[in-house]
Amino acid sequence: MFLEELRSYCLQKKGVSEGFPFDQNTLVFKVFGKLFALMDVESFDGVNLKCDPERAIELRERYHAVQVGYHMNKKHWNTVRLFEDVDDSFLLELVDHSYDLVYNSLPKKVRDENPR
Repeated sequence: MFLEELRSYCLQKKGVSEGFPFDQNTLVFKVFGKLFALMDVESFDGVNLKCDPERAIELRERYHAVQVGYHMNKKHWNTVRLFEDVDDSFLLELVDHSYDLVYNSLPKKVRDENPR
């Protein structure tokens, strides 16, 4: 998957914004201000995604491409390397999971004011 394809997929989701809050290379996607995906635009070879802690362990054990989140909370984030055993549909499933985790953790008031 190419950077622009993943970017377009993320931006079509409800309440998603993008930006470079950390540096010029790290593209960040947020849902109503809460981070759910990060990627390096200079060397796009992976993406950091939030993950349920139990599922994160399972994915790391099952897929070589899914690793502990680089520079992130190791319990809640995975780095998914795109050059290994990850096809596009699996990657998009992991993006959806990350988005859903963050969206569902938002206060009820925010979710009610901004239904999907």
